[in-house]
Amino acid sequence: MSATSPSPAATASSADRGAFSGRTAFIFAAIGSAVGLGNIWRFPAVAYENGGGAFILPYLIALLSAGIPLLFLDYAIGHRWRGSAPMAWRRFKRWTEFIGWWQVLIALIIALYYALILAWATNYTFFSLNQRWEDDAEGFFNEYTQALGGADATISFDIVPAVLISMIVVWLAVIVVMALGVQKGIAASSVVFIPLLVIMFVILVVRALFLPGAIDGLDALFTPNWAALLDPTVWIAAYGQIFFSLSVAFGIMLTYSSYLKKKTDLTGSGLVVGFANSGFEILCGIGVFSALGFMAQAQGVAIDEVVTSGPGLAFVAFPTIISEAPAGAVIGVLFFGSLVLAGFTSLISIVEVVIAAIQDKFGFARIPATLWVCIPLAVVSTALFSTTMGLPLLDVLDKWANEYGIVAAAAVSTIIVTYVVRGLPTLRDHLNLKGSFPIRNWWLVCVGGIAPIVLGVSLVLSTRDLLTAPTTYGEYPGWFVFVFGWLMAIGLVVVAIGLSLIPWPAGSNLYKDDSDGDPVAPEAVAGKGLVSTPEATTPHELRSAEW
Repeated sequence: MSATSPSPAATASSADRGAFSGRTAFIFAAIGSAVGLGNIWRFPAVAYENGGGAFILPYLIALLSAGIPLLFLDYAIGHRWRGSAPMAWRRFKRWTEFIGWWQVLIALIIALYYALILAWATNYTFFSLNQRWEDDAEGFFNEYTQALGGADATISFDIVPAVLISMIVVWLAVIVVMALGVQKGIAASSVVFIPLLVIMFVILVVRALFLPGAIDGLDALFTPNWAALLDPTVWIAAYGQIFFSLSVAFGIMLTYSSYLKKKTDLTGSGLVVGFANSGFEILCGIGVFSALGFMAQAQGVAIDEVVTSGPGLAFVAFPTIISEAPAGAVIGVLFFGSLVLAGFTSLISIVEVVIAAIQDKFGFARIPATLWVCIPLAVVSTALFSTTMGLPLLDVLDKWANEYGIVAAAAVSTIIVTYVVRGLPTLRDHLNLKGSFPIRNWWLVCVGGIAPIVLGVSLVLSTRDLLTAPTTYGEYPGWFVFVFGWLMAIGLVVVAIGLSLIPWPAGSNLYKDDSDGDPVAPEAVAGKGLVSTPEATTPHELRSAEW
């Protein structure tokens, strides 16, 4: 019997975790998580800086060789062991529970600062109506955020009222959606917001395509620089973009897949989510560079002088475009409204990782779990980020949470699953029983070979760049980068290991049957696949040859 199998006395009740009503609800929720701010403000600049049209080739290879395979990995672990990240990893193999808590803590950090960006986008949607920034978008943004910059960054709790109010509104909306549960909250909001997001962004793209200079912008984006394909950093950038945009390896897709029905086609769903996310990214590239082409022509400068990413693109470049473009208010509402929708569906998926972990750990019902997580999150988030230190703190946390959180967690988990636990055969057979897209040895190579190598190289290059740079990251004080960057990243691992050592209460979901009242599958057996039997109607009924 598995080391984590529940005792007979504990199996009288089933875990009440919630569930998606079907595959469609799950797909919309998963797309809602994957399609976020990074699609809109990160992909266009990354593509432009790494070969333009030629970047599409390594990007697609990265999607097929790492993005979708890691998506399948998350789906298989969450779906087979029916739990949040810590519980699913524990059931996979007892000592790997720390990976799940690591993913939960990464999600918690990202949720804290993600709400700030969403609050900015919400305010800017209204600012667009009368173009409140007038002819100085950068000056207005600095005045609006009152952010401490560069060497001036320090711990400050000077509140910025406009930001505080909008952050409170964002967190109230998050609490309402999360309290409604998996289907009525997460899925229902995604089913409404994702089609609305696509419609709004398509309208924005069509409008941007008719701006003067739009074609020049598209030429700059899609003109291929084939020589760039010989540069290893271009390939690393392609894999990095896929990792960040698909929401893999930090608990979201694992958690969402645990809410799926047992006969769901996981591989077919993964392909839909993966290609939908990439399709939206390319659409974002068209819209953003059409607008940047107009901006370059209006200012009489070259395209490369106006290309930017992140907050600089959203809150400085685009307001400038809005001020100069015909019907700028329409463009502004569509652009910032799209940011709000994309950001909100991503934020609720990030928060769900934390709620699911608390719910499973203590056996809480949905509303208590939501309140225990969201109220402290909201308080800490608004206390830290509605202040003048909000922007520099966001910048540093985002850099280290992504590159030393998500990337490191993905590297560690793929190595452990492949070479230590040797659990890929089990996961492969679980995916294949109901999957419409068959998983073969190529998947083992992608997850166990390509992904760890690329992730490891990315970590090494990032570390080298940070340590050899002539100045500290963002020119922030060294202590600021050390505390909120390096120390935070290391601290997450230490705390995750500590949490994995804390016993689970008797009333936790770990010791209950799954939501359908069925026993949970046993731990993976090293190097062993699952034996297909005629009577097995769900993947969860399959066992390895040793059972």
